[in-house]
Amino acid sequence: IVYNPKSCEVESDFLSLAGTARNCAGGPTPWNTWITCEETVIRKRDEKDEETAVKGRETEEKPDPWCHLEHAHGYNFEVLATSEMGLCDPIPLKDMSRFNHEAVAVDSSSGVVYQTEDRDDGLITRFIPNEPGNLPAGGTLQALVVKGSHSCDTRNWPDTGKPKFPVEETLDVEWLTIEDVDNREDRMREVAYKAGSACFARGEGMWYDDHKIYFAYTSGGIAKSGQVFIYRPSPFEGTEDERKQFETLPLFLSPNNTQLLQYGDNLTVAPWGDLVICEDGAEQQYLRGITPDGKVYTLAMSSYLGNSEICGCCFAPNHPTLFLNIQKPGITLAITGPWDSLRS
Repeated sequence: IVYNPKSCEVESDFLSLAGTARNCAGGPTPWNTWITCEETVIRKRDEKDEETAVKGRETEEKPDPWCHLEHAHGYNFEVLATSEMGLCDPIPLKDMSRFNHEAVAVDSSSGVVYQTEDRDDGLITRFIPNEPGNLPAGGTLQALVVKGSHSCDTRNWPDTGKPKFPVEETLDVEWLTIEDVDNREDRMREVAYKAGSACFARGEGMWYDDHKIYFAYTSGGIAKSGQVFIYRPSPFEGTEDERKQFETLPLFLSPNNTQLLQYGDNLTVAPWGDLVICEDGAEQQYLRGITPDGKVYTLAMSSYLGNSEICGCCFAPNHPTLFLNIQKPGITLAITGPWDSLRS
């Protein structure tokens, strides 16, 4: 949708990608493209037939009738952000792996791409491209490891028997290289966790801003109502020198109070420096703001009740217009503010 923020009118709209399945949050790149992420691991038809032959029984998995079963799904795709190109070729970025993708964020200084996985025991991964800005050229996939904490459980769920991940304490991070990026059996997170990577509770929105990467975990925390982490890349990110200064990971917010935050999902950074985060609550859906010192405030409430997730929040790069989607009835909103009272 090409929107004119001065006239508040839609100038044109067109289809940019087809042939994919269950596209989720994704994220922008510094080179003016969008990475869209498939939140599914449905297999193509011949893979299903092969599994049935091996197991000697019918599979219980029901194919998605909307899914193009001539191809496996669970990949990222790059879309050009220009009105002149129209429909892009659906070329899967296979080196970024096949899993339940949700969102990505790109470090503009290194070109490294970070990814969330929407699973109760998901990973944080990073993709180090062979050629920064040229993702189809391939690269290396790695999973986040909390230094000194083998198989760290960041979720802070009650009764897991695991040590609690501290709030607002900065911990060093290192990375575990993943070999099986095709991940045909959807076991990458299990294998990586056993090898020492950290696990997270339903990775959702992710956004890069000012040398920091914010990401939300919908069901993290003691109340299983949401967490927000901040990742600070090393100045030597993705190189052999990064051990000179490790990356760090503090748990920025874990309110365990559904009146403040309930199932934080997609997020972005506002022009005035606060986080804006969409809720994916069971009933009432709110749009929340979070100040740099962790104060939560309410920006808006959706008038649509029940399974009507707010998502896709982002600001226009050249104008303080906030765009967001409401999944049911399926609408996109442009919110112009005024924002002056919210500026830090």
